[in-house]
Parts: sequence; C-alpha cells; structure tokens
Amino acid sequence: MAGLESIPAIILAGGRGTRLRSVVADRPKPLAEVLGRPYITFLLDQLADSGCRQVVISTGYKARMVEEALGDEYRSLRLSYARESEPLGTGGGIRLAMDQAAGDTILALNGDSYCAADLAAYADWFSQASREASMLLVGMDDTSRYGRVDMDETGLVTSFVEKGAGNGHGYINAGIYLLKRSVMEGIPAGTAFSLEREVFPGLIGRGLFGYPVDVPFLDIGTPESYAMTEAFFTGIQGQD
Repeated sequence: MAGLESIPAIILAGGRGTRLRSVVADRPKPLAEVLGRPYITFLLDQLADSGCRQVVISTGYKARMVEEALGDEYRSLRLSYARESEPLGTGGGIRLAMDQAAGDTILALNGDSYCAADLAAYADWFSQASREASMLLVGMDDTSRYGRVDMDETGLVTSFVEKGAGNGHGYINAGIYLLKRSVMEGIPAGTAFSLEREVFPGLIGRGLFGYPVDVPFLDIGTPESYAMTEAFFTGIQGQD
C-alpha cells in the first residue's frame, strides 16, 4: 500500500481567475477567503491528512502573493513553487513543477476545485495495477455543466463527452490526476499545453483509467459557486 507518503503533489494555482474577479478582486483565486482563511489551505489540509509530504505549487498570476502567504511549509508539508512566466495550461504547469518533484508518480490537483475523496485510497488503487495515468471522477446527477467521462467495466476511460452535449447522471473529471512521470517528461518544460485536450485523448482506451467516487465536489471558479464555499466546507467538516 503506497499511499501518498512517497508521492509528491502539484497544485495548479496559476490561473488569472477572471470569472471570479467581480467578487475576489484583490488577490489570486487560491487566496480567496473561505471561513477566514485562504481557500488553498483546504487543499493543503486534505493532502496533509492523506499522508502527503511534498507539495509543489504551480503559480502564475500574482505568484509572489501566493508564495508569501504560504511560505515553505504548511503543517507536515514541504512547500515549493514553480512560477510560470506566461500561462502554460494544465499540462505545462504540471510539467514545469515536475522538475521539483521526486519520484516516478505525481499527484496533480486543480487549485480551483475541491473533491472530498480519500486521496490515500486513490493512490493505493493506482499503485495496485500497471497504470500510467488516471483521473479521479465524481458522480453528478447532471453532468451537462462539466462534460462526462465514460469508462468500461475495468475503469479504462473510453470517451469524453463535451460539456452541454449530454445530461443526466454520470461521472465528471474532478481535476485530480495520478500520473507516471513518463507520461509527461518527453515534453520540454516551459511548453504550453493542456493535459485534458492534448494528452489524455491520446491515452483513451490504452492506459487512462478513471477512479469513480460519489462524494461532495465544488468548483469555486464562478461568483455563484464561490458563494457556496462556506456552506460546503462547513458541511464537510460536520461529516468528519
């Protein structure tokens, strides 16, 4: 059981947060205040509670503000930063941060959403078979806002359904990935690319697996969803 003790995490926190600017104008999205503290600390708590020890934060917009707010440690986590000089996309952000991450497996998380999944169990599942890449998927009653990810009976991802193209119950991409270093290291650091649009489609049916869970999920990227964050985390804490 590998858990997360030997797997470094990368948090993608470099976006400009333009959709959220009307309600969070003075700071980057990861520092948006929730229950009196920066939103990103909820992700860091989740990682620390899961046994993770190293976190590389991929920064961009107002990077210095994020670095100064968090420093080089948080609870049991060692923090470092990979600053993008220009937007690199999800794949580029992960690839840049990989150079500071040890080990042959990487856990990557989008910095503007939260999925109340057991990340240690996710890592154990990934390590128990020969998998190159995986997506944590969360069940939704209506997937039309996010798009849907379809799998076969073994968990192998078979297709992506674009947002708005389908509705009803299904599983969506929760923005939490476990990746073997070999999936990314052939791409030069500093190259802008999307993991979801340029890497994962090439792995459909041959190495990309889904890990489905039915747990609370929140994307804080819009004013409407940000308004729900305090109630969301209060509810999560009440379940502990």
